[in-house]
Amino acid sequence: METLAVFSPLRRVLSCVFVFTVLCVFSGSVLAGKKAIEPAPRFNATTTGGEKFNNDSLKGKVVLLEFWTTWCGYCLQEAPFVDKLNEEYGGKGLIVLTINVGESKKTVKKYLEQHPRKSRIVLTDDTNLAAMFAAKSYPIYVVIDREGNVAGTQKGAAGEEALRDLVASGGLEDDSDDDGK
Repeated sequence: METLAVFSPLRRVLSCVFVFTVLCVFSGSVLAGKKAIEPAPRFNATTTGGEKFNNDSLKGKVVLLEFWTTWCGYCLQEAPFVDKLNEEYGGKGLIVLTINVGESKKTVKKYLEQHPRKSRIVLTDDTNLAAMFAAKSYPIYVVIDREGNVAGTQKGAAGEEALRDLVASGGLEDDSDDDGK
């Protein structure tokens, strides 16, 4: 009987340690799945049309940044999807900025004559965005939510549906099924 009395407090302690460990593991795995809020870096961008954007001017908007180059075949393939999202969601608070990385104004102008875009074009010389998001492979997409936080990123081409999902991560819902688009 005396032996049981000694083990009873030990059993309680071990039970508490076990429960505590299980709770820590469970809460850690739940928290690991939740992304930390990351504010977008401070930036300035001027489009080829002369529009100026920065973090403050974009508050309250969802922003899709596309980093691309003229020699990127995947960028060319995905450009119609980006432009389509720009047209569909432009009136619902989406701002699309397509940032050409590292090429001259002359090269981009010649390319756009052959492959026109409907989205706003920003050249590397007119922004600090490419450096801030370490754009080195293309395309790269970044979504900034209405509060100015990075809501999602995508490296590489993944098609229209992936871009729609990415934009939705910033707070814009895909309603293409509702209106037959």
